Amino acid sequence: MSMRERLQSALKDAMKAREAARLSTLRLINAAIKDRDIASRGEGGAETVSDAEITAILAKMIKQRQESARAYEEGGRLELAEKELGEIKVIQEFLPRQLSEAEVAAAIEAAIAETGAASIRDVGKVMAALKSQYAGQMDFGAVGAKVKNRFG
Repeated sequence: MSMRERLQSALKDAMKAREAARLSTLRLINAAIKDRDIASRGEGGAETVSDAEITAILAKMIKQRQESARAYEEGGRLELAEKELGEIKVIQEFLPRQLSEAEVAAAIEAAIAETGAASIRDVGKVMAALKSQYAGQMDFGAVGAKVKNRFG
């Protein structure tokens, strides 16, 4: 089942169950995907975006909500922070399983070996290799720091 089919099925289930918060989040996901479809067509690309691109969209949405939740917590708006965290949980259902620390370390070593990275200047190559293989499965902000520490 493709990512789009899973999202449509979840959307229908949320409508039937009258889960307003879940339905709202699923509609936001669909809107973001449709925006990317339209942008892709404008650039002469495919009619619809791939599952890998949908995974990237979902990862970006999670990152945005984490930042918003942090800002709301700092501002004392806990009810809004909880809403953002609830949206994160719904979005995460459609992402692949997150890699463990050991799996991330092994992936970094494999990417370094694969790219032939030898210095801090090669961090970009390593990150590109990781992003192509593990989209949505790791926090690339944290991984970037680990890769830099490996050379630094």
